[in-house]
Amino acid sequence: MNLPGKVAIIGGGTWATAIAKLVLCNADAINWYIRNEDTIEQFVRTGRNPHYLSSVKFEISRISFSDDIGDIVKDSDTLILVTPSPYIKSQLKKLKSKNLQGKFIISAIKGIVPDENLIITDYLRKNFNVPADFLAVIGGPCHAEEVALERLSYLTIGCPDQQRAEIAAELLSTPYMRTTISADVEGIEYAAVLKNVYAIAAGICSGAKYGDNLQAVLVANSIQELQRFINVANPLSRNICEPAYLGDLLVTAYSRFSRNFLFGTMIGKGYSVKAAQAEMEMIAEGYYGTKCITEINEKLKVDMPILNAVYNILYKRKPMQQEMSLLTDLLR
Repeated sequence: MNLPGKVAIIGGGTWATAIAKLVLCNADAINWYIRNEDTIEQFVRTGRNPHYLSSVKFEISRISFSDDIGDIVKDSDTLILVTPSPYIKSQLKKLKSKNLQGKFIISAIKGIVPDENLIITDYLRKNFNVPADFLAVIGGPCHAEEVALERLSYLTIGCPDQQRAEIAAELLSTPYMRTTISADVEGIEYAAVLKNVYAIAAGICSGAKYGDNLQAVLVANSIQELQRFINVANPLSRNICEPAYLGDLLVTAYSRFSRNFLFGTMIGKGYSVKAAQAEMEMIAEGYYGTKCITEINEKLKVDMPILNAVYNILYKRKPMQQEMSLLTDLLR
């Protein structure tokens, strides 16, 4: 089989819609799994995702939609997972290991499988016996909204198999999307989770009006903390200043499109977690990532004061001003 073959998008949100737009620049047609039948009906009728990036117009004749993930997987060779991490486990439970055998799976999920505390590629290897060489990840820095606007953007494709990494990179490359490849799959995945946590911290800083100077110091300390963690979690020679690490952190911690920054800003203004989540009506992956990484770090024991402060605010409901005061004494 010549990859990418028939490509499937698994998920119907903002990032899934942006990824579909990119893929359709290079593929004649795609399969697309969206779990809500009503959403599919509206999509087919209007040519636009009714809920996300509705400015993007699709040629419906080039898309085969289904609300049955089993049918989509069966009829596809390359699967791009773009379901929010809190829901990916329940979606994949509908499949058996044999359903994924021989499939090239690309994860665009910037989160960890809750309860399992596993990055997506580890979860697929351990629960579905997918070989590491058949797994790839997409790293930033990139916001879906800017893909919709066709602003020049960059992605890093991580895969231990260089040939498959190049295939994935070509699949996503367009005149406005530049791609590079890397073998650092775990590092890219963990960085994608942690940058969301640090974006929440930056948002808290902004919402509480601590000022730009402190926020800059916070982000500078965040990249150091991120580096300490991924160097322990996956010892490997890497340049932390590359776009998949520092670049992704910066755009998530500063961009107006960052939902994790927005979530943090609301917390900084005094919103409760539930109130912030309800008002956003979108998933802030960093909320779930904070708990997962904290639990993982109970074993790794990496020094992570920023992570600890965010966890204490979000999950232990400790006073935000108190936690930020303690944190700022530790920043250098």
